[in-house]
Amino acid sequence: MRLLIAPDKFKGSLSALAAAEAIERGFRSVFANAVVDIAPIADGGEGFAEALAAALGAQWIQLASEDANGRAITARYAWVEGEHLAVIEMSEASGQWRIQPEDRDPLLASTHGTGILLRDAIARGARKILIGLGGSATTDGGIGIARALGYRFLNEDRGGFQAVPGTLDLLHRIERPANLALPEIIAACDVQNPLLGERGTARVYSPQKGANPHTVEALETMMRRLADVSTTSLGCDFRNTPGAGAAGGLGFGLLTFCDAKIQPGFDIVAETIHLDQRIAAADWVITGEGRLDDQTLDGKGPAGIAARARAAGKRVIGFAGAVTEAAERSQLFDALVPIADRPLALEEAMREAPLLLERAAARTARLLAKFQ
Repeated sequence: MRLLIAPDKFKGSLSALAAAEAIERGFRSVFANAVVDIAPIADGGEGFAEALAAALGAQWIQLASEDANGRAITARYAWVEGEHLAVIEMSEASGQWRIQPEDRDPLLASTHGTGILLRDAIARGARKILIGLGGSATTDGGIGIARALGYRFLNEDRGGFQAVPGTLDLLHRIERPANLALPEIIAACDVQNPLLGERGTARVYSPQKGANPHTVEALETMMRRLADVSTTSLGCDFRNTPGAGAAGGLGFGLLTFCDAKIQPGFDIVAETIHLDQRIAAADWVITGEGRLDDQTLDGKGPAGIAARARAAGKRVIGFAGAVTEAAERSQLFDALVPIADRPLALEEAMREAPLLLERAAARTARLLAKFQ
């Protein structure tokens, strides 16, 4: 038996790699000689770098950076030496998880720490950089990254100032650094929001980052100012590009300041880890995540895995902490397996997730063995 084990994370309980390892243990308890290919997956959110690092055998580069509030931290990104490929998660330095609720200030929060990681990867000789957008603590339109790369933000008197979201009303001109050489940069993004408007980054996402109604409107005004000045100074206008509003407008910033392209996170992962070839080599494809529901079906990793497996004529099983009726109706999966084996409170289920998933995989393997 040849198995491709390609789950997403079980959020709050298991990384994608840990989930894959639990599934492998369960199946090997029945099929000890199975040929197992582990391919943790992710979309553009948290777990993106870890999934690719595991699949590509990357090393982790650690360096001094800063969080969204400018405090000193140690952060990391994945590096594939043979390909000169860097994989960065913006949430690693600029993520919400690093900032306590009482310390959140959307008018000051910056992506500068992510820019430090990006700058280091460029200096290391990266030919291609993948940046996962998700889990952001910021609504700065990518100006923090731009400052780290040497862009200058100038006021009406052509003087420099410390550009953060709350000071962008001073912005009159942006100057690109001379001789800025950038590799190919691709932003992994799983949302389609533009920068501005009712579906824009300020109104949709900044309340999750500590913005009250007054701050939301201030951020909307500042992001519009940034887009207007970017148009006049740099000759480009990406405010309406799908994904520009991702990660507090970082999608816009990467398009504007880094000549980046935006692609769906799952598609990037699938291409990078040669997913279609690995599916073709498998007898069974195993995937899963913490909850299989209608959001899963809207382009998330397990649905993408299942669709590609179906197209290749492969059988596919999905494991999850919870399986909704919408997922069951999708007919994407040959079987959907909730991992709980008894009534459990949510906290208990999350705490026991590794063992529950291993046991569910073993039960499934025993069932499959009866039909071999």
